[in-house]
Amino acid sequence: MTARNKRRQPVGDMFPGMADRIIGRPPKADVEPEAMTLDEAIGRSFAILDRVLAAFPVVATIGLFSGGNDSVVVNHLFRRRVDAIAHVNTGTGIPETTQHVRDVVAAWGLPLHELHPKHSYRDLVLARVLSTRGKNIGRQVWKGFPGPAGHSVMYRRLKDEPLQRLRGQIIGRHGRTRNVVYLGGMRWAETDRRFRNAEEVDREGSLIWVSPIVHWTDAHMREYRARYRCPIRHQHADHMLCTPDALPLNEVTVHLHMSGECLCGAFAKPDELDEIEFFYPHAAKPLRELEREAEAAGLTACKWGQRPPGSRRRGPAGRLCAKCDAIEGQADLLAEWRESGLITSSQYDTLTRSAA
Repeated sequence: MTARNKRRQPVGDMFPGMADRIIGRPPKADVEPEAMTLDEAIGRSFAILDRVLAAFPVVATIGLFSGGNDSVVVNHLFRRRVDAIAHVNTGTGIPETTQHVRDVVAAWGLPLHELHPKHSYRDLVLARVLSTRGKNIGRQVWKGFPGPAGHSVMYRRLKDEPLQRLRGQIIGRHGRTRNVVYLGGMRWAETDRRFRNAEEVDREGSLIWVSPIVHWTDAHMREYRARYRCPIRHQHADHMLCTPDALPLNEVTVHLHMSGECLCGAFAKPDELDEIEFFYPHAAKPLRELEREAEAAGLTACKWGQRPPGSRRRGPAGRLCAKCDAIEGQADLLAEWRESGLITSSQYDTLTRSAA
């Protein structure tokens, strides 16, 4: 069994109060992770942020909330310690996820920065965005739907640029004396790439990226969800916010096993758009329309999620795209949905025929 499989395999004999640990030492960890109970892991998470706040003049601590399963845990954990929540509305995502974030943040009584990219995904695909810097000034930033090679462009334009703009708005002209903390949900146990590259604190000028649950294992995440998600058999409140301390649940993650806040398609698995369309046809519709526009414009990469010849990823996937690497090559979920009752056998047959 590989180290990766040992890190990520389901743990069947973990009970509340038991300790768990990451197998191996992540390259960017100060020491080899020790076994911790969930409460000890929570204490370590708070200590990571405390250490940053003591070391730097921080003017704002912002939770980054995509609407996914990991981001909801870190924001639920720190909801009383952040100044606001930020959500990047990429313009390509499933609207229910953005509405989920709005509703949950409102229930928590926190300010929400809903951020939007300067250039739309549609304009990027249709080659309408031109570079304004460097030797490529005046040239098209991208053309067609992105494969893995285009992911870094999409991440920078759709996610990173809005977050950098928010940082600038908060600190103004005081970049040398003020810092902004962004809390994210990266964990060493997520993927091999996260195991290699994630770290507790990553300073980028006046922006400090903090991953306070980086040391949490999958077992810690499961125990936290079991502790705070409403277990009562009743008609749950919206987003399962049945008690003041309840952990919310985004229905999109139940249906698609991802947050769906960004559907750039760079690392889409086969037939993923069909799966999205089955549950959220209104989210797939603009992507289908964009496919037709791209084809009419004569673009070679005119299909969402396709792999252009020779396509390969250039550079890291990006801090906020923890699951992108894991999506590539992921097994089809249709059979799992059928077995778990999410879809009927007839619906399964229809979807598999349309995908053939």
